[in-house]
Amino acid sequence: MTALANAHELTVTEATKRGVAGLVADAEQGEALVVTRHHRPVAAVVSVDRLAELEEAAADLRDLALVLARSVADTGRRTSLDDVLAAFGHTRESIASVEDDE
Repeated sequence: MTALANAHELTVTEATKRGVAGLVADAEQGEALVVTRHHRPVAAVVSVDRLAELEEAAADLRDLALVLARSVADTGRRTSLDDVLAAFGHTRESIASVEDDE
């Protein structure tokens, strides 16, 4: 488990004995816990700060993947806004004449 490489593993039974308060206290102190059932990870208990770090890292990786995919697939061809509008039967003027829904 890469994201929680240094996590302490405990079984569902052990987690039950420690109780939610004990698990939360450990997470608040920065300890990541992985709960296992039949030797398979089934849940993780981490602090909110660590969760935010993991979510930020995931977002960064998605952005990186998008940049890499675009750089690999980029042919250099660009399409103007006017061409896109025309493909949908519009012009800048026809879009500008549409009233707001306010």
